[in-house]
Amino acid sequence: MKADIALVDDHALLRSGLASLLKDFGYTILFEADNGARMQEKLKANPLPKVILMDINMPVMDGIESTLWLKQHYPQVKVLALSMLDEEGTIIAMIRNGAKGYILKDCDPEELDTAITAVLEKDFYHSELISRKLIQGLSNGWDEKQGQGTRKWPFSEKEMEFINHFCTELSYKEIAAKLKISPRTVEDHSATIQQKMEVKTRIGLVLFAVKNGLVKL
Repeated sequence: MKADIALVDDHALLRSGLASLLKDFGYTILFEADNGARMQEKLKANPLPKVILMDINMPVMDGIESTLWLKQHYPQVKVLALSMLDEEGTIIAMIRNGAKGYILKDCDPEELDTAITAVLEKDFYHSELISRKLIQGLSNGWDEKQGQGTRKWPFSEKEMEFINHFCTELSYKEIAAKLKISPRTVEDHSATIQQKMEVKTRIGLVLFAVKNGLVKL
């Protein structure tokens, strides 16, 4: 048998289909829950799963909040986000809160199996949403034993402030309104920081910041 899995999703029919599929792949389903609060109850009553497949939009306690709770209380349990949402802000929030990968619900069954295996064996799944090239670029200067960057990144105090804002769910327009500056100024700062990080997207910026300890989670 493969690893022990748990499913957290508020759609019972989808959970049932996922459970059947994963069993066919050789996984053991330890439990299912329809929101994060129920997940907490199930964790107390069952052995710990190796991986939890986590939906985002759920009542009571959503996937973003649930993933952060798991990171704080059960860091050994890996979260793979499985959602219909492909918005940048949602992906950023899940990765920042500790998700080890993010895939869409309309993916092929084989990709789901591949993603779970990658999370178990490599600690992260590089999907089209979070490209392998991007993640590999983040590893420069990262000392996993020390848990912090070994390089001193050339970011000013102002740029560090922007990095912290970029690592939130706020859009550039919302960041601009909060700082009382123009959206164009925010975009310019983002472009400059991305160039220094040698990444090409905001998601890349966030992953770089998280991986290198530039933001407090």
